[in-house]
Amino acid sequence: MSTVPFVRPTEQRPPAVVHASEPLVSVIIPALNEARNLPHVMAALPEVDEVILVDGGSTDDTAGVARRLMPGIRVVAQNRRGKGNALACGFAAATGDIIVMIDADGSTDPKEIPSFIAALRAGADFAKGSRFHGAGGSADITRLRRLGNRLLGLLVNVLFGTRYSDLCYGYNAFWAKHLDVFALDSTTPADRKLWGDGFEIETLLNLRAAKAGLRIVEVPSYEQCRIHGESNLNAFTDGLRVLRTIGREIRRRRHAAAPERAR
Repeated sequence: MSTVPFVRPTEQRPPAVVHASEPLVSVIIPALNEARNLPHVMAALPEVDEVILVDGGSTDDTAGVARRLMPGIRVVAQNRRGKGNALACGFAAATGDIIVMIDADGSTDPKEIPSFIAALRAGADFAKGSRFHGAGGSADITRLRRLGNRLLGLLVNVLFGTRYSDLCYGYNAFWAKHLDVFALDSTTPADRKLWGDGFEIETLLNLRAAKAGLRIVEVPSYEQCRIHGESNLNAFTDGLRVLRTIGREIRRRRHAAAPERAR
């Protein structure tokens, strides 16, 4: 099994993001009833070219708050349910050269976006946030989630030849030209979730980036506690979904390899 190209960046913080010569940057923010958190998140955003908020059917005027805070924001309604589907819809709507995904609850710090952009401009295809590398950390993760993340990460590193230090973290950025390798469904309406529509999306993106041979760089990131409200994440059930995702991606890789062996 070949090893995925993978390097770790220096931890020096780069200067602020956007100048005229730089690639266009789209920031995707999936949100469900995050009206109270958006003022904190948007106040911390650096200058970028496009911000897309994907509304999951909020009942607390999330979309209205976003438009009042940022008149130029694009608001997209997701067509199914779950964070993964919201991201897929946001990715499909993005027009930038670089796509950055952050959370609407304040847990991912928008001020770190320049570090992700710098990693991509330095040659990475996929800049992957890590709470367990360098200056990264977390004020939110529990012991159970930390242990589960570590064990699942070790499993992925053995099976996929990666060197991920943080498998289940949702702060990532990538060049939009690589979007097709993730094979996300943003068009099929459904009453039930498709696989990849939930919190397993972070694992799915990481595994498909590895399978495609993208050059992956880990970027140290510090996870804050959610500012308002409660998370929909469940350590046990979502951990099982991550485990199932690993199994499904192994089978998907084998099915893709079968025609090659038959030639």
